[in-house]
Amino acid sequence: MFDATPTGNLAFLVTAFGKPYTSNGFGNWFRKQCDEAGLKHCSAHGLRKAGAGLATENGATERQLMAIFGWTTMKEASGYTRAARQKVLAASGMKLLSRDGGGPERGEARGGEP
Repeated sequence: MFDATPTGNLAFLVTAFGKPYTSNGFGNWFRKQCDEAGLKHCSAHGLRKAGAGLATENGATERQLMAIFGWTTMKEASGYTRAARQKVLAASGMKLLSRDGGGPERGEARGGEP
């Protein structure tokens, strides 16, 4: 597979000179492509952020996020896992806002206590 890439290594997208993009160089190239496509609201960072959010909501761990996105510290991944946990907790807690939605029966004490 690597032999089939223009550089013969992990770089699948290369510059006009056949060299791997730098982080900033890729961001600038991607920005230009989005602008030309009329997608001014899109960016490489936004795509990466959306991917990390989706992976986390689908159960990716911090270590998996680090491997997928090339992050070297847990701090970079923890924001996504924290946000996903918050989203899951909020969704599961929404039923508790309803008078008939999953909480204790009327007159029944919470936690099974009388």
